[in-house]
Amino acid sequence: QVHLVESGGGLVQAGTSLRLSCAASGSIFSINAMGWYRQPPGSQRKLVAHISTGGITNYADSVKGRFAISRDNAKNTLYLQMNSLKPEDTAVYYCEADHDYGLESWGQGTQVTVSS
Repeated sequence: QVHLVESGGGLVQAGTSLRLSCAASGSIFSINAMGWYRQPPGSQRKLVAHISTGGITNYADSVKGRFAISRDNAKNTLYLQMNSLKPEDTAVYYCEADHDYGLESWGQGTQVTVSS
């Protein structure tokens, strides 16, 4: 079992930056790819960024060029650097880990609010 804990969210003004962190514990060896998802109020949860075990990344079109996902395997931590934040980036951000056989682990989420 893997336990994921997000941190780094908050209330910021448009144009500023935030870095989210996701600390993983437990059966770390079972983690394959990882990702960040977000769920705005009244909307579905959607993928923001994804990183494979080999470091290959992909991003939602809405965040390309502004957000960067990275992982520090030595620290068992996933990051999301968010720059040039916009009000439409406001959402609860979730960390996710992929395991074999299609299994997934999720964090509890961290709120990001961007004011205009």
